[in-house]
Amino acid sequence: MPCIRLRGLHMDFPVPGRRRETTRVLHDIDLDIPEGRLTAIVGPSGSGKSTLLLCMAGLEQATTGSIEVLGTDVLSLPPRKQAAFRSENVGFIFQEYNLVSSLTVEDNIALPARLAGHRVPRSRVGDAMSRLGIAQHARRRPDRLSGGERQRVAVARVVANQPRIVFADEPTGALDLKSGHVVLDWLQALPAQGTTVLMVTHDPHAAARADQVVVLGSGRVHAVIPGGDSHAVSDAVLAAQSEDEAGEQAS
Repeated sequence: MPCIRLRGLHMDFPVPGRRRETTRVLHDIDLDIPEGRLTAIVGPSGSGKSTLLLCMAGLEQATTGSIEVLGTDVLSLPPRKQAAFRSENVGFIFQEYNLVSSLTVEDNIALPARLAGHRVPRSRVGDAMSRLGIAQHARRRPDRLSGGERQRVAVARVVANQPRIVFADEPTGALDLKSGHVVLDWLQALPAQGTTVLMVTHDPHAAARADQVVVLGSGRVHAVIPGGDSHAVSDAVLAAQSEDEAGEQAS
């Protein structure tokens, strides 16, 4: 049983200013995401990478199709149960960090569990901060930190709360090279703890760290290839882009 199973997934968005018109951004996606692995999602700009991630995470509602997460048909759940399911099983790392500015680093890390009605042991929060090199910032607020430090807080939040699935959308997009490597090192280490990680990235070197790479083109799965080779990732993205351009010219 895959961790996430998509069948016949479509996603339509309304066309601005045209009340009855929609545009399709995801087309008939069939995809299995293995459990306990790091999967990267890549593709040309506008290929639907982030939309696909948000649909799998339940933050965007797919138009048609099925999404099974950990064996649960999440599209059949009412909104409140979907939110509870995410709180119990899912962690998020976004480019914008999504930290609460009024809380300290320590409290930001413990927040997801508190919202789910649990408590993370303070020792586990402290261990996560130490492992990410931010223990000295425990009582600071996010606005006193650099971008790289804030993203480390977001990763420490995942490490401390131990979700079964982590969705990461361009987690290194706003970071310098050194900070980006730290974040990628931790994302790559999470599957050893049994966590499934899905990462959207435009960086072929980051994607090559994954166990498998899903290549999108024009909202469709163009290819699924093994990780490990950044040149193969780049070639697959370029092939998807060429196919997109050929399709546009033909139409």
